[in-house]
Amino acid sequence: MARPRLELHEILQSILPDGKIYFQPPENVKLTYPCIIYKLANIDTTKADNIKYLKHKRYDVTLIHRDPDNTIYEAIEDLPHCNFDRPFVSDNLYHYAFTLFF
Repeated sequence: MARPRLELHEILQSILPDGKIYFQPPENVKLTYPCIIYKLANIDTTKADNIKYLKHKRYDVTLIHRDPDNTIYEAIEDLPHCNFDRPFVSDNLYHYAFTLFF
């Protein structure tokens, strides 16, 4: 069964203790950096005999940092069931995108 989202929030907070962690922030929220933004992307369900018996929540996780040489992304990538998708730069901020099943 899928684990609680707040457990994931605590894990991300331990990776970035001095930064902000945002879950699906609305457009009007002013972000402070460094930060981690994560959102629910999908719920993968396994069925048998028309009964859902296993669910895995997939989250899109993005680390945003001002420092191009930061190594925080390595701690996120080391999480179980986490895949590094791609890095990109936007507005002079360095973004590291991940897919995480939790």
